[in-house]
Amino acid sequence: MTIDLAIIGAGPAGMAAAIEAADLGLSVAVIDENPAPGGQVFRGVERAGGDPALGADYAEGLALARAFRAAPIAWHPATTLWHLDPEEGYLSLDGAPDLSARRVLLATGAQERPVPILGWTLPGVMTAGAAQILLKTAGVVPAGRTVLAGQGPLLPLLAAQYRRAGAPPALILETTPRGRRRAALAALAAGGLWAGRHLLWKGLGLLAETRAIPRRRGVTGLRAEGRNRVERVVWEGGSAACDTLLLHEGVIPATHIPMALGLEMSWDAAQRCWRPVTDAYGASSHPNVAVAGDGAGIGGWEAAVAAGHLAALDAAQRLGRLSAEERDRRARPWLALRRRALALRPFLDALYAPAPASIPDATIACRCEEVTAGQVRAAARLGATGPNQMKAYLRCGMGPCQGRLCGPTVAALIAEARGTTEAAVGLYRPRAPYKPITVGTLARL
Repeated sequence: MTIDLAIIGAGPAGMAAAIEAADLGLSVAVIDENPAPGGQVFRGVERAGGDPALGADYAEGLALARAFRAAPIAWHPATTLWHLDPEEGYLSLDGAPDLSARRVLLATGAQERPVPILGWTLPGVMTAGAAQILLKTAGVVPAGRTVLAGQGPLLPLLAAQYRRAGAPPALILETTPRGRRRAALAALAAGGLWAGRHLLWKGLGLLAETRAIPRRRGVTGLRAEGRNRVERVVWEGGSAACDTLLLHEGVIPATHIPMALGLEMSWDAAQRCWRPVTDAYGASSHPNVAVAGDGAGIGGWEAAVAAGHLAALDAAQRLGRLSAEERDRRARPWLALRRRALALRPFLDALYAPAPASIPDATIACRCEEVTAGQVRAAARLGATGPNQMKAYLRCGMGPCQGRLCGPTVAALIAEARGTTEAAVGLYRPRAPYKPITVGTLARL
């Protein structure tokens, strides 16, 4: 059976697209690895949407999830897309029967930027996003002294959520370079202040809510120390006892599937990451594939909702359900919402621009294969010109994560060693299966 639209991911963009497409009369299937809709932003929202620790924004996702549940959609939770043939529209799934679709929307969201420091593989060191998932899905907060380290909007949000849950962090270490705020304020003054005022107000509220938590600014030389688990976090000029260290340096688009499909990509110089090339409706370089939400460029959940609606409208037009004029008419409020949601991005990009990391040679760069930064640098000097060549030298990117975690780090190290840019170095070219699959799925082939 062939459906009109297959959506990969049930986060804000995927849910919004599914609701809009179903309302327009398209047959829709949504595939997500999680057991319930919500994505990373609204993970577990049907269970914990009313939890005061998680805040008002999180509760807003509950209405979206309920509308998604009520729509006439074929919903495939706990299901992994492991291969997609965009020419035939054939989706190979682990956890559900395979599907054929006339159009595919990738709404796979974002992933955290890796933060390779000495000691980041110690037990007790994890990402802030992973810790927030535990809070949302199980109500779990760290025991003992928790230190948040890095930069980005997630850090004050998580600190506030922990404070509301009765477990405020012992310390916040901000790695934003000194002087960055001046450049960010200049970007804000150049435009976007009025349109993005609601997001700016939320951010200022989080800073006010967490002002009593001790913090250090302009931190450099971060590392974790301990014997069998993290015991101390150290930085240039200071250290602190630590039972849990949560690292975060922002998020980047999840590009694994777009890269595997060979979609045209562009380098985002402001955030030092790759993103698929898309038009205003999310259409990619392949005529049958669209990308919406943070997977097409980081913008937050409100921008993702708007992008989902726009992608669904475009799908309906391409499949003959709407005229181009009607699509454009219906799109106007969603385009306006996306503009408002993205108005603050120049400010955030300037404030939280990732600085080129100085990674010591002994630091693990590829966790799956336990390859150090020094080994990557040495292989680059020997002739490995990019991440794909590095696989032949050191097996980087050949573990279970298939380069999702080490890709940006390996590219940065190669660029540094060879005196070029990360944009010139490129990223891994993934292949199917996109994720590890079960023996049962292989047996059914």
